[in-house]
Amino acid sequence: MSPVPGSTEPQGQEQSVGQLLSGVTSDLQTLFRQEVELAKAEIKEEGARAGKAAGMYGGAGFAGYLVLLFLSLAAVLGLANVMDGGWAALIVAAVWAVVAAVLYQKGRARMRAVSPKPEQTVETMKENAEWARHPTR
Repeated sequence: MSPVPGSTEPQGQEQSVGQLLSGVTSDLQTLFRQEVELAKAEIKEEGARAGKAAGMYGGAGFAGYLVLLFLSLAAVLGLANVMDGGWAALIVAAVWAVVAAVLYQKGRARMRAVSPKPEQTVETMKENAEWARHPTR
């Protein structure tokens, strides 16, 4: 039998396709929102790591300031009772220079470990794209 004009059968098929498309669209929107939330979380985590590395740079800067401070104090006081004043000032300055160098190197190493790209989000987006190309696999 051929379909009768005004029959509800073709319209029912259109509704089911429409419902399927609506469901797929809703799922894609949910997936997109979840990926955005994941990216935000990853960026926040990397920001915290970058903040710690920046703190190491700050420590290196403070140690550098102390180098200048101790150079000035050592020059004024001279430590003339123990040794020549100039040599005492150089020893104190050298110790603080080593501290500044160590803090700088640690901060630099931590900054290099920071990844600005949200790795997990990129990986899941690749998986999502692969699924969208071949949903039956």
